[in-house]
Amino acid sequence: MTRFIRWAALGTAAALLVTGCSGGSSDDDKGGRKTGRAQSSDESSGTADSALPSSLTSQKLDWGRCKATADSSAPGSDWQCATLKVPLDWSKPDGETIGLALIRTKARGDNRIGSLLFNFGGPGGSGVSTMPAYAATVSLLRERYDLVSWDPRGVGAGGGIRCRSDKEIQAAESVDVSPDTPAEETAYFEDAADFGKGCAKDAGKLLAHVSTTDTARDMDLMRQVLGDKKTHYFGISYGTELGGVYAHLFPKNVGRLVLDAVVDPSADAVGHAENQARGFQRALDDYLKSTDQDPERGSQKIADLLKEIDATPLPTSSGRKLTQTLAVTGIILPLYSQDSWPTLTSALEAAEQGDGSELLALADGYNERDPSGRYGTTTHSQRVISCLDDKQRPTAAETKKLLPEFEKISPVFGDFLGWDTAGWCHDWPVAGQHETPEVSAPGAAPVLVVGNTGDPATPYEGARKMADELGEDVGVVLTWRGEGHGAYGSGSDCVDSAVNAYLLTGTVPRDGRICS
Repeated sequence: MTRFIRWAALGTAAALLVTGCSGGSSDDDKGGRKTGRAQSSDESSGTADSALPSSLTSQKLDWGRCKATADSSAPGSDWQCATLKVPLDWSKPDGETIGLALIRTKARGDNRIGSLLFNFGGPGGSGVSTMPAYAATVSLLRERYDLVSWDPRGVGAGGGIRCRSDKEIQAAESVDVSPDTPAEETAYFEDAADFGKGCAKDAGKLLAHVSTTDTARDMDLMRQVLGDKKTHYFGISYGTELGGVYAHLFPKNVGRLVLDAVVDPSADAVGHAENQARGFQRALDDYLKSTDQDPERGSQKIADLLKEIDATPLPTSSGRKLTQTLAVTGIILPLYSQDSWPTLTSALEAAEQGDGSELLALADGYNERDPSGRYGTTTHSQRVISCLDDKQRPTAAETKKLLPEFEKISPVFGDFLGWDTAGWCHDWPVAGQHETPEVSAPGAAPVLVVGNTGDPATPYEGARKMADELGEDVGVVLTWRGEGHGAYGSGSDCVDSAVNAYLLTGTVPRDGRICS
């Protein structure tokens, strides 16, 4: 089962379609403010580090050459890898531990600030695999920071959870995730329950300890072991929620935090699905306008095509069939980047001619399926983390009442995202922790929150919501009037220079600054 909620894709499938950006952006406000409040790296952290056992806080990381992973080849000699020991259960810091894989490259310049941690989203994205590829985008930041990322618990080398075999994943692609009949509905929920059982079998006791709160606590231990008095952090997509939760738990340890492509922390599971229905429909409308199509008529044309595929899956050059679910997934992926819109045009035209090959290739990219039929496990980790976080469990009956509103929001994506609210965590083996994450951080240093008005996966409105939830004098919003998922490194000199100035010199832009 595919899910779109909080999916980052910047460091994974969508990155394969992004061809690079150029050009600058205008800025409606050239001024900025500089603050020293809680920004200095030599300020006291203000937390009771002594509450943790010295076996954790005093551990020495054995940095060495990085090895190849299941997702990527070994990076160059500039990169080092190590394993951080963290408690399995943070309520028992003296108890059993697990290892988290870390990767870093050291600062090039002499005027080093400290470590800059990166989370690329998901949840479920591998920082160890993604960081070397993303380093070119943030090369200027390496002058004053060690660039550091990691595989969070339940992800990749951090105890990566695999809930199904490749054969089982492919078989499940035939399940209709927007069921139209009682038989399809039964199959949908049986598949969801089966997935959860597979996760529980593979993860064991780790399944109850992969929450965002657990990872935020891991981050603060990471800060201590790396020798940083403040946490400097760059979070993308789901990584913004992680950053907000960290700021709430450790406000006095907040250094310079950037949150880009921002998850709305005030939305529950249903609210996230509604937000994404709006976001992806908005991006589809913008795409249709770019091809001189009326958005309403163009959307209806795509919706009609999906109904035809639901009734009769399309043949492809691989011999596999393009189902309705795979077709929707294939449409979703190129909406993450404006540079990929021509790819979507070609794929839709081919599908209208009866060939599903191009949409299937896009869906395979999203689902991390290689030509040999091997699948990645990012969506497995995403599900185990989000289902532990999210307490809300809508029933089938409750979801059916919501469907008309979802379909009104988006005739193309609404039905799928509506059903997702009931199926994603159906009959999950462990209970969820909260309705919405707590991110209030009174007394924290200013946190730079970057929103993109055309973001499909994390709609722009979430940036203002995050800033408001962080609190007065903490959340500072920087807006880019652009397209695609995320703003930094997407072609706006205005955004990039503002973020760089904040991270490198502590200059905080005026709240509400707009890059267009």
